[in-house]
This record gives sequence, C-alpha cells and structure tokens, in this order.
Amino acid sequence: MKVLAILYDGGKAAQEEPRLLGTVENKLGISEWLSSQGHELIVSSSKEGPDSDFQKHIVDAEVLITTPFHPGYLTRDIIEKAKNLKLCITAGVGSDHIDLNAAVDHRIQVLEVSGSNVVSVAEHVIMSILLLVRNFVPAHEMIERGDWQVSEIARNAFDLEGKVVGTIGAGRIGYRVLQRLAPFDCKELLYYDYSPLPAAAAESVKARRVQDLKDFVSQCDVVTVNCPLHEGTVGLVNTELLKHFKKGAWLVNTARGAICDKDAVAAAVKSGYLSGYSGDVWNVQPAPRDHVWRTVKNPLGGGNGMVPHYSGTTLDAQARYASGTKKILENYLTDKPQDPQNIIVGLGKYESKAYGQR
Repeated sequence: MKVLAILYDGGKAAQEEPRLLGTVENKLGISEWLSSQGHELIVSSSKEGPDSDFQKHIVDAEVLITTPFHPGYLTRDIIEKAKNLKLCITAGVGSDHIDLNAAVDHRIQVLEVSGSNVVSVAEHVIMSILLLVRNFVPAHEMIERGDWQVSEIARNAFDLEGKVVGTIGAGRIGYRVLQRLAPFDCKELLYYDYSPLPAAAAESVKARRVQDLKDFVSQCDVVTVNCPLHEGTVGLVNTELLKHFKKGAWLVNTARGAICDKDAVAAAVKSGYLSGYSGDVWNVQPAPRDHVWRTVKNPLGGGNGMVPHYSGTTLDAQARYASGTKKILENYLTDKPQDPQNIIVGLGKYESKAYGQR
C-alpha cells in the first residue's frame, strides 16, 4: 500500500525540514512503522501542476495525508485519476481542500483529527480580536521605526470590555472562543449557528443566539468566523452582508479564507467601514504575494492583523493531530472502527453534520 503525505509547500526551508505534519513523521516514526508492515510512505510537497510529485504519486496511492496549512488540493479531476484512493486523512481540522462531494461519489472516506487544534485556534482568535481592538500592530511598527507618538495609536485603541462580540459558528472552536471571552466582561456575547447550543452550555457563557445573520452582525462590535467552509458558507461575508455590519466593527476569520469575499472585506477596511480584519486563513494557500489582505489598511494606517495559516499548528497542536493521524491509520490498517467524531465522509455519504448540513 502506498501512503502519500503532503507535508510542506516545496520551499527551501520546508525541504530542509519538512515538519508541517510535525511529530507524525519526525517523532512517531510513521515511515518506519509503515515500512515494517510492508507499506510505503511518500512525503511530497503541495506544489501543484501536472508534473508535480502530488499528481505523480496520487494516481496509485491508497491513502492521502495532508494538512490544512499547505493543503494538497484534491479536486474531482484528481480524484477521478486516483483509482486506488480509499482514505483521505486531514492532519488537523478542516477538509475543504478535498472535493467532498466527489469523495462521496467515489466512496472515498475522509477523516480529520477532530478537536486536535480547537484550543490553539480559539486562543488565536482572542489574540486577533485584542490586537485589532487595541490597535496593536501599528503601535509595534511605530516602535520598530524608532518613533514615539502615543496619540497616533491611542486615537484608534479601545477596550474589549463593554463591546458586543459574536461568533458565526458555535461548534468546538466557536464555543471555546465564547468561553475565553467571558472574563473580559463584554456587554454581550452572541452566536449564529444552524443549531442552538445546549441550554446549560449557553448559560455557562451567557451567550444569546441570533437566528438571522444580518440581524446578528448588525448587533456586533466584533464578529469572529468559526464555521466550516462548504457550499453554504462560500462568500458568506460579502458586500451585501457587510452593509449590515456596524460601522467601525472588527472582523476576525480563522476558519477559512473563502468564507469572506476577499475584495469586499478589503474595500470595507480601506474605506474605514470596517475598523479592521484579522486572521490566518486565505482563499488560496499559500497566498499570492499580491493578495490584497497582506497590505490593506484602514484610513488611520492600521486594522490589519493577517498572518500565515498557523493558528492550529502550534507545537502542542502538532503533537495532538500527529497522534490522531497515526491512530486513524492504525484503525484503517487493522480494520478497526474509526472514532465517529473524526469521520467527515464515510462510504458514500456524509457523516459530519458540520459539512453535511448545507
């Protein structure tokens, strides 16, 4: 059996130390483990194109392992060429780099290590909210330049206390964001989700559900996106929805870049209608050098907190999703049942409500 692992982006540093799957390859010894059982692990980059290692090896691989951070984009065309492919494992959370409908049609199972990096991402969300609200990035850049003009920074810095903060999506990550916001004494915590939180969970964070999205964003000083990407959420935050945001609100997205319309968000920040946009996800990864989110700023020269996609791949998270990846592989090779929460696509059908709920 051939296992193809897309671990890095093909850059010089990654080739010297291909660690984006982290402890799977380097500490769990997965290559030796597979080899001892007569299987082969091929570590490749996510470089695309008909002559890429990805395209070369996927045609006869039975298992594909990839990450959301430098994903190997598995399109329907590629799936139709991968005649032996039976299992796709996402080392992390979020499998939108795979054409899930095509996986259903071809009876290819898709699993991810559910919950492996939810704490890591939730912490990054809180950091991203604070750096926008407190106008941190321009303040740091000022210090780097050797300047000291407090008024230039303070004129656009606010407290989080007393603000209304809402999450689009209140699943494993969104709920943990609400938990971490509770000590900040926000005016109110809101959530928008197709399913209500259990009563006890909602009460513990004092969060109120708003069922209409336009009504939801109109009440929020800060909106954070914590929902999966699928047909129903592509371009969810677009020009029309942004009209219903509070003028001067902040937007944070650590879910998936394509949930937010790239140009609409950039225009809203540039005009000052949004005070800022922060996150670590991009509609294509790695993001092009000229991607507008890299450089867009509000009229006061701030409001940009974008970073590469790393919120869910701290060293602590790597250890968790590496261990989970190996466990999924072990279950597959020994014909043991998989943990139900890890199954996104089973044999010919969706198993996860998060993706199956369109």
